[in-house]
Amino acid sequence: MLSRAAMLVSLASGLSLAQTAPQAAPAEPAPKPVDLAICLDTSGSMDGLIDAARQKLWDVVNDLATAKPRPALRVALLSFGNDGYTQESGWVKVLLPFSTDLDEVSNQLFALTTNGGTEYVGRVVSKATTDLGWSTDAGLKLIIVAGNESADQDQQVSYKQASADAIAKGIMVNAIYCGPEGGPDAPAWREVASLADGQFFAIDQNKNEVIPTPHDSKLAELSTALNGTYVPVGDAGVVAAENQARQDSNAAAAAPAAVASRAATKAGYLYRATWDLVDRVYAADEKERVAIESVKAEDLPENMRSMTIEQRREYVEQQRTRREQLRKEIGEVSGQRAAFLEEEKRKQATTAGAETFESALRRAVRAQAASRGFRWEK
Repeated sequence: MLSRAAMLVSLASGLSLAQTAPQAAPAEPAPKPVDLAICLDTSGSMDGLIDAARQKLWDVVNDLATAKPRPALRVALLSFGNDGYTQESGWVKVLLPFSTDLDEVSNQLFALTTNGGTEYVGRVVSKATTDLGWSTDAGLKLIIVAGNESADQDQQVSYKQASADAIAKGIMVNAIYCGPEGGPDAPAWREVASLADGQFFAIDQNKNEVIPTPHDSKLAELSTALNGTYVPVGDAGVVAAENQARQDSNAAAAAPAAVASRAATKAGYLYRATWDLVDRVYAADEKERVAIESVKAEDLPENMRSMTIEQRREYVEQQRTRREQLRKEIGEVSGQRAAFLEEEKRKQATTAGAETFESALRRAVRAQAASRGFRWEK
């Protein structure tokens, strides 16, 4: 048994070690689930809304990416009011169930076309509530429904019941009415939101604020270079890599600003590519990681097939290093672009008009995320 003196020496030694040992950095909180279901009216008069969604998706994602704790984002896309669908479905269609693949979200948005329309708001809210695989974890569950006709056309599923069913499952419904706030259809849209603890906005769907900046072309160039660091695995990976490039082209066709915002998204952590060998080898979640030696040669790009395992490992590490360099550069240029935009918006503040789709969506997400423990530093 240690003497009292020895025990004191041992205790003092332990205290000294505890005082001088470096303190471990606090672990970052686990990402918090965010499920966002976007329901767009695709009747004949809604081209402006769809164009705004195509152009501004990346801005909304980039804003959400700055939240703390980090969100684990999944997006679903539904369309309603389109005569190309069936009457039995209430002219509603799930275009994409919840997905982390933001390129596929963009792909579906650019594939949308308008056609005729009977707009059943209750039906699309109900379908989003019941047919999507919502997260069972505590987090943020949002439906965004946007349209321009009366919200009470559906005689089978009332919007009142649909909103009540949604909030009973912890899903908040935000209503974006594409029309004047004082219009005759606005009160029902307001009620769609209020019955499900949501936000209501009246917007001009044809107003789409796009401000070009001197940084847009550089970000487009860096975004293209970033694609070169991806290593597609298998046939599905090749298809996904082609879609990545196609969505760059779609963004460029929409507006240079959309390309720049998309570049920032691609450089951020919410942009996930499960088809890419680099992301899979270095996945943050150990359960998602793959070993290079486990990938069949025929599933690799042609330039890697004749490499030894060690050469493949080195090549993937090189791609990872290059990607991190590009991400850093995109982050720096995006910061300069953000500062430019902030100054331009400040100058234009006195002439600001009606709410836009982007500003409405961003404000709704922020307000409701705050109610679920998310925060923004500014």
